[in-house]
Amino acid sequence: MPSNEQKRAAAKRKLQRQLAKRVERERQRQRLTLVFAGVLVVALVAGGVFWWIKSRPKPDVLSCAFETSSEPPSKPVVRPANGPAVTTPATQSLTLKTDQGDIPLTLDRAKAPCATQSFLSLAEQKFFNDTSCHRLTTDGIFVLQCGDPTGSGSGGPGYSFADESPVSKNKLSVTNGTTDYTRGVLAMANSGPDTNGSQFFLVYKDSLLPPKYTVFGHIGEAGLAVLDKVAAGGVAAPAGQAPAPNQPQPTDGSPKIPVKILGVDLSGAKAEASAPPAPAAPPAPAAPPVQPAPAGR
Repeated sequence: MPSNEQKRAAAKRKLQRQLAKRVERERQRQRLTLVFAGVLVVALVAGGVFWWIKSRPKPDVLSCAFETSSEPPSKPVVRPANGPAVTTPATQSLTLKTDQGDIPLTLDRAKAPCATQSFLSLAEQKFFNDTSCHRLTTDGIFVLQCGDPTGSGSGGPGYSFADESPVSKNKLSVTNGTTDYTRGVLAMANSGPDTNGSQFFLVYKDSLLPPKYTVFGHIGEAGLAVLDKVAAGGVAAPAGQAPAPNQPQPTDGSPKIPVKILGVDLSGAKAEASAPPAPAAPPAPAAPPVQPAPAGR
């Protein structure tokens, strides 16, 4: 039989084993608690990130849609592909070559990517070559309008696209005598909302037009000198009509000094397309004058 001392030693060892098991169980419980807490934190963080991603404002994704119009193209042309708008490089330079002199243009791709894309596509396809600028206005609005191969004011590329800056459904009239169509502005002509095609107008003097026409570029100083010369020549009398003596001169019609676009020099645009993006041109200042709207397709 074990002695009392052996019994006490066995009981002591049993107690030590029980204590060790209790300590181990406590350690396991603490580890599980920490693991659970970590999982909970990760889940909360992941949930917060997911909610933030889902709820944050989504950036606008610009896209261009060139829709076939009911009127056939005035010259054979392939419409640009629909898809995301290309906004870089921000500006692109080119030159309208006319029989009255060169008109340098800077297109604003950042603000009007669809108009810029359409204009460049038409220029590359020689749509504007050998076409006349069919309309000059000299009272209220001061523009030379071009881009219609028929010269009638009703021709176009056989497609249309939506309005861009500064056109806004919330701002359809002139306010406080200011205008977006100041001297040097290049803008799209249209026959109503979202009917842009190939016709465009060049502003040679501040014109108090409502913001219904997409501004897609600016005219260089050399080009403005050409426009000033053409504007000084005045508007021709309607075909078949001799100017009546002592009657006011016409203010809206074909220019007396004909302007023919010989072609478009795209070397500047191609060079800029391969260069790093340039900063967007600053907006033109505003100013006054008044009246009829440039129509076109």
